[in-house]
This record gives sequence, structure tokens and C-alpha cells, in this order.
Amino acid sequence: MIPKEELNPNKTARIAGFLYVLMIPLGLFGIMYVPTLLIVDGDAVTTTKNIMDNIGMFRLSIVTALIVQVIHISIVLLLYRLLKPVNKNIALLMVVFMLVSVPIAMLNELNRFAIPLFLSGAADLKVFTTVQLQALVPMLLDLHENGILIASIFWGLWLFPMGYLVFKSGFISKIPGVLLIIAGSGYLIDTFARLLSPNYGTTIIATIITVTLYGELVFAIWLLIKGVNIEQWEKRALESARV
Repeated sequence: MIPKEELNPNKTARIAGFLYVLMIPLGLFGIMYVPTLLIVDGDAVTTTKNIMDNIGMFRLSIVTALIVQVIHISIVLLLYRLLKPVNKNIALLMVVFMLVSVPIAMLNELNRFAIPLFLSGAADLKVFTTVQLQALVPMLLDLHENGILIASIFWGLWLFPMGYLVFKSGFISKIPGVLLIIAGSGYLIDTFARLLSPNYGTTIIATIITVTLYGELVFAIWLLIKGVNIEQWEKRALESARV
């Protein structure tokens, strides 16, 4: 007999898919769009001016990044519920990888929170010159970017057990599973390449980001629109309950 709380896998899948789809534009806004708009490489003065002139957008990108992490928690718990009949231990590994990334990513936003504080003109900051304060801005942004790279290690790692579970499930197409594993590989290649060689080609970065984005997007849309094969999911759940 299937436990009562697990009687609606399609609802679980579609909620997870909706949150996943929602998370992607929110993440792109905070990680890619706002930095591209405001940050001028090698020009601390212009970058500082852009941030102060668009402080509302800058703060919104921070809030958005924090919301994304809360969504991450919700998604991984929903997916654990959905995929644990395939292999509970691997599903737990998926949860661990994602939950490790959340505090890293959230605490990393302190680097961006510090920028408006340094530029606030508070009395206790008068000991610093304007030039010194402006020079702190790109340093804090660089620290934030490196923090994202550290979190990205786990954003890549959680896709491997998830991709494996999807591939082996029998109640979701194997195609999203393969794409998730490819996406996880893309995250790790991009992350370690940038850590080892920060100036490596932007074309390569763009290609890898596209690969990872498509893999996760296909899976998210699949969950949202197709859901799962109920008959196969129930079969897996019964087999898991007997073990």
C-alpha cells in the first residue's frame, strides 16, 4: 500500500517544476543581468556611480538571490519526495549537495550588502577617502563572484544524483536525466576553469552556461507540463516500500 502522503506525485512534480521555472529568471536577474548593467570592469568610479544611481535595482538583485536560495530548498525537498522511490540514499545525496550550497550562497550576499554600507557616508567612515571607498567596491564584487563559484560546485554536484535518479526512474523520460548530468558537468567545468584561470574565454563561459541552463530548463518544463507516469511511480513506490 502506498503511504497516504505520497498519493499525488504529479502534484509534487508540477509544483517542483513551477518553482524550478520561476527560479531560473530570478537567478539570471541577480547573477547576470544586474552585474552586466552596473559593473564596468577596471573602472571602480563608474561602477560605484552606477550602483548608487541604481541602488534600488542593486538591492533588489540581492533580495532576489536570497529568494532563489529559499526556492532551492523547496525544490530539493519536493524532488526528494518524488525521486526517493528510485533510490533513497542517492536522493539523500542530492538533498545534501543542494542544502550545502544554500548557506554558502546566502552568506555570500553579505559582500554585496556591504557595498551600500561603505558608500552610505556614515560618520565612522570619514577616515576613508572617497577613492579608497570606491576601490573597495570592485573588491567586494570580486569576492561575491568567487563566492558564487564556490556555491556553483554544489549547484553542479546535486545535478548528478538527480540526473541519475531521473534516468533510472522509469516514470520520467531518460532525456532530462541525461541533460541534467551534462548540465552538472558544465557547472563543474565552468567553475574550476574560472577558479584556476579567471581570465579564460568569455565565449567558453557563454557556451557552458547555455548548456547548463538548457538541461535544467528542459527538466523543469517536463515536470511542469508532463509530470510523471503515475503507474510507473506507484510501482516504484511499492517496490521501495518492500525493501
